[in-house]
Amino acid sequence: MLNELPVGEFLAALGERTPTPASGAATALTGALAAGLTELAARFAEDDDAVMRAKAALMRLVELADEDAAAYTAFMAERNDETRRRIIEVPEEIAARADEVAALADAVRAQLRSSVAGDAEAGAELARAAARVARRLAELNQP
Repeated sequence: MLNELPVGEFLAALGERTPTPASGAATALTGALAAGLTELAARFAEDDDAVMRAKAALMRLVELADEDAAAYTAFMAERNDETRRRIIEVPEEIAARADEVAALADAVRAQLRSSVAGDAEAGAELARAAARVARRLAELNQP
């Protein structure tokens, strides 16, 4: 499980010449980082609903990092319609979740007047980048 690796080990694994982890997992974790920053900002905004939504998005994006690695490993082992479908569906869900985080971060940002607004802005930008990359990965995985 990627979420159990220390950050340094995950980063080292990304640089290895192996099929996984790769850009899908990195993109999902970028979205999770964005959700974490959004959760932080939401706490300062005292927006409990946004805190819960950010936390849920973070947890799902971490799961998606593992799902992406598993899907790509399965595809490399057996290239068929089912395994190809998964390497398209997972990044599409990463993009959708990252879009939700970006919108949430923007909404939280509008509630803040402190320096924590920068955390909300960073969360929104990271989430938008994750969504954009995930959509491109899904496109590249099309037959």
